[in-house]
Amino acid sequence: MDAVTCFMYLFIFYLLHLQLFAVADNASYVPSDIIFLNCGSNTSEFVEYDGRNWCGDIASSYVLSNTDTNTKSFVVRAPGTLQSVPEVPYMTARIFQSEFTYTFNVTPGPKFIRLHFYPASYLDFNISGAFLSVSASNFTLLRNFSASLNADYINVPYFMKEFIVHVCGSLLELTFAPSYNARDAYAFVNGIEVVSMPLDLYIHSDVAPLPFVGHDTNPVYIYKDSAMECLHRLNVGGEKITPKYDTGMFRTWDTDEVYILGANVYLEPSNMSMPVLYADNAPPYSVPADVYRTSRSMAPIAGGLVNLNYNMTWFFPVDSGFLYLVRLHFCEIYHDITEYNQVVFTVFLNNQTAEQEFDPIALSGGPGVAMHRDYAVMVPQVKEGKQDLWLDLHPDKDSRPRYYTAFLNGVEIFKLSNVDKNLAGLNPSQSFKSRSDVKPTHKNLQKLKFILIGCGLGAVVLLILLCLVLSSLKVIRPTKVLSWCGLAVYTPNQIEKSRKSSFCRHFSLREMKLATNDFDESLLVDTGGFGSVYKGRVDSGATYVAIKRANPMSEQGVSEFETEILLLSQLRHNNLVSLLGYCNEDGEMILVYDFMANGTLYDRLHLRQGDQPPLSWIQRLEICIGVARGLHYLHTGTKHKIIHRDIKTTNILLDHNWVPKISDFGLSKECYPSLANTNVKGSIGYLDPECCQSHKLTEKTDLYSLGVVLLEVLCARPAVSQGEDGEHVNLAEWVMLCFENGRVEQIVDSNLEGKIEKECFELYLGVAMKCLADRGVERPSIGEVLENLVQAMHFQKNECTVLNGNVHRNDNAGLYGHSDLTPGVEFSEIIMPVGR
Repeated sequence: MDAVTCFMYLFIFYLLHLQLFAVADNASYVPSDIIFLNCGSNTSEFVEYDGRNWCGDIASSYVLSNTDTNTKSFVVRAPGTLQSVPEVPYMTARIFQSEFTYTFNVTPGPKFIRLHFYPASYLDFNISGAFLSVSASNFTLLRNFSASLNADYINVPYFMKEFIVHVCGSLLELTFAPSYNARDAYAFVNGIEVVSMPLDLYIHSDVAPLPFVGHDTNPVYIYKDSAMECLHRLNVGGEKITPKYDTGMFRTWDTDEVYILGANVYLEPSNMSMPVLYADNAPPYSVPADVYRTSRSMAPIAGGLVNLNYNMTWFFPVDSGFLYLVRLHFCEIYHDITEYNQVVFTVFLNNQTAEQEFDPIALSGGPGVAMHRDYAVMVPQVKEGKQDLWLDLHPDKDSRPRYYTAFLNGVEIFKLSNVDKNLAGLNPSQSFKSRSDVKPTHKNLQKLKFILIGCGLGAVVLLILLCLVLSSLKVIRPTKVLSWCGLAVYTPNQIEKSRKSSFCRHFSLREMKLATNDFDESLLVDTGGFGSVYKGRVDSGATYVAIKRANPMSEQGVSEFETEILLLSQLRHNNLVSLLGYCNEDGEMILVYDFMANGTLYDRLHLRQGDQPPLSWIQRLEICIGVARGLHYLHTGTKHKIIHRDIKTTNILLDHNWVPKISDFGLSKECYPSLANTNVKGSIGYLDPECCQSHKLTEKTDLYSLGVVLLEVLCARPAVSQGEDGEHVNLAEWVMLCFENGRVEQIVDSNLEGKIEKECFELYLGVAMKCLADRGVERPSIGEVLENLVQAMHFQKNECTVLNGNVHRNDNAGLYGHSDLTPGVEFSEIIMPVGR
């Protein structure tokens, strides 16, 4: 091949490469519908604010307000004149005391719907009575929503809520209503935006499904008949981009300063004149170019090895109980990074691996090319209603990249509507405090950055010195945690564990001594294999907690302490104990939990004090159902099955409402899918005999222990007791003997005589005995146990009858525990007794 031919081939290749990407700086999308309503204003002329022309809703020609004479609405002016609050659209409002519908004439397709709120006491209405509901196109956007509580929570005088709804026809109806009927109840809104958007901007159909984090085989599809709420849209490492400077869709890109955690606050030097290349699947209007011209990366420490010891982390407060679309934006334009495998990192979302061996250059096609990655993340339900969704980036050591670092340019987080077409979350409570709640001022922020960076560099120096000392002594301490200014440094094999355990709060030893009056024996509530448990108070006495202090003479030690932290910090369920934090100073190992006012199930069954009444049979059934729910979550609701290994009545705690909480995860293990040659651990009387013989651990080991607990609840006898001849009596063996000899009536607690329905007793005892089968394969699954316990409760409440061997639910009976069962399936189809 001669030089001319070679040049021609190269030139053709270059032209083809240019066709793949578009260079754009101010490319904008032109919406078909652009509506900006200044609610409560009668101004017929447009008023410009931040690139948008606002019109009063009274004089608007394209909005048909309700003409129903029963509709109560008022137009008012805001009482305050804070300089920080813009005149438009926040200084006027429309008040609703009954349902009120705005009707917009629009083109079909997806729309941004933005609602603006400035909570104030308008006219004679107190803002504390303003709880509103909003719906659009059969979607519930807000329900029982308090603008005042939400403004206080994020510490701002005014704010905006953004939704995405697909309009099928030519009308968009937006309905407001007070959430409850009362004389002083009302709803209000200050401004409304309706802006068209590209059809495929956030849609993930069957052609391009979303990867579901933690569920590798179950992708998520987002169709046009679903709705979203944008909770966070951030220009990482850059300045705020206001709607005027967006790409025609009037979006706001906030800074990430209040969401980033720890000392890793390094900002890459921006180059605002650098051209940005856009691939076909990410058109120029999808993201402003300035988002890709700024970024945040891990501190550029020589060699980069220290970056292997921590993650770059952001925390985002979100509503619990919803599925989320998380979009991350990347563009490498600052470094001398032009080749594959120069920067490779792992993306973690909510303590789960979202993507490994992530190489931005390899995936985008080259340096300076903008790209995004989308993930679906499920945020489980918690009682507070809100929790943190956290994002971690960590260098991928196994890929052996040239630089151990990670970077990010932008983040978008969308809440997806559920099957009921609902997007409404709960109002924030005082008990939940996000890690991003503290919003430093701009003046103090620069000072904070220097302090954190200085602390981080100091930590590196100390770490190097420590490594030299340890290497000279040839000492390895894999579980030792060192912490300076929020930078958690572990030995290399603890990186993954440090990421998981970072969710927990770290208490100082001084706090623990203050909480327990220096571990006063009068506050001692229990002792166990790990150590002593004290009742204490933290946060200036505002919160009661249970403080478990390790006994240095105990056989349980560092391994159990670490396992408890790593597991409980990633688990969320109403029937699992909540780990609040830990302390590991001066050789102490202390765990801090929510305080359980009614103690352990063991105490309530066997050690009742004074005039404490025995637990009723209904209470016992409810406790057993709760324990089964907690185990069901451990066995089926996490990425890998978690086997507790120590289910017993002393590890089942009861809160003030008698809700059971499974505790003590020090022996727990994740199952992949089974564990062979496992050391046998647990408690005498609850140990699975098959596991003791085979040393093979499965979830059926927990089922055997649960069977013993079910018998203990029914009999009110300990798992191991002393017989008349002084010999130890095993409860499971004793019940089996009574069962075989036809003396079943002897096993029931005398306090329950005549109080258990026949069908309930037979089903309950049957499932308990099935759990105690010699072979694990003969034991039921935890789902079957849960279903049978729920049915036993129906029998006890006379909500079911048995006719010709079939179970029938009475017409006037409610379905107890229906929320835990399969939606849309008839009762008779899912509740089948074990062994029938």
